[in-house]
Amino acid sequence: MRQGEVAPKAPWMGNPQGGVTAPAPVILPDPTTRFARTSGRLGVLAVDHPMAQWLDFLCELSQAQQEAADMIDLPAVDAEDVAKANGAGMPPLAADGHDRDVAWREALTLILRYFDRLPEVPDLVAAVIDSLNDVDGETLEHLADDFLHGAVNPDDAGRAVFIAASLQVYFTKLAGSLEESQAPLLPERGLCPCCGSTPVAGVITASGATPGVRYLYCSLCSTAWNHVRAVCITCGQSAQLSLKSVEGENGAVQVETCDDCHTYAKMLYLAKDPKLDPYADDLASLGLDLMVAEVGWLRHAPNPLLLA
Repeated sequence: MRQGEVAPKAPWMGNPQGGVTAPAPVILPDPTTRFARTSGRLGVLAVDHPMAQWLDFLCELSQAQQEAADMIDLPAVDAEDVAKANGAGMPPLAADGHDRDVAWREALTLILRYFDRLPEVPDLVAAVIDSLNDVDGETLEHLADDFLHGAVNPDDAGRAVFIAASLQVYFTKLAGSLEESQAPLLPERGLCPCCGSTPVAGVITASGATPGVRYLYCSLCSTAWNHVRAVCITCGQSAQLSLKSVEGENGAVQVETCDDCHTYAKMLYLAKDPKLDPYADDLASLGLDLMVAEVGWLRHAPNPLLLA
């Protein structure tokens, strides 16, 4: 999302003097609503969906994340460390180098307890939860390191979903505590200015002072940042881009494919559906991923909750 003085919590900033308004470069997340919004959208999308049971699970997982985000306390971000990262052109909360506080494990505990309270949990999910309850803190830290470095063992894919969900809570709360000056756009515009992670999807705005602007949404810390349209977010080329969607649908969710690097990324158009949520609608449009994968394009970056 974008950064504002105390990073704006709304997507648009108007110009009281009139004239052209530049889009806010970064919008920081609001941890008090981020996961509840995704959970609510998933609940709607799950109705009559061919993967309804899976979306229902993700709906519960997002709600568990919101409860954890509301309950955990994090130490203040060290302003001196942030300044050093900014000076080096690095993200202040670099996912692969950040000195994590153990609070992320508190988020995991709260998420697992949420599922313990549910009247019914699928056997496979229950088995994964039991396995996480049985491991020590050192093992959990190794699992977190593996996820953040993109080295998840296939045997740990189930556990990695809960690890990823907990780290999303942790990094979203950290990003939400930053100020505008602490997260400038990176030279590599396809990466999150707060944590350096890849985006889960792009959203094309439909209203406000700068309609039609594209924002990429971080897969880890929920920050959104402005990225010019008609340019591949993977390779930066523009000559071989095209948009594709499922025939018969309204085109609210499309894939932007690049024949230069043979990758694609999801793009969501608020003009076609103002209720879109980048996290929920990406998960619910897995069929679109399968469609473009069958003809040779690779996804720009995975959604952390699709590991299993």
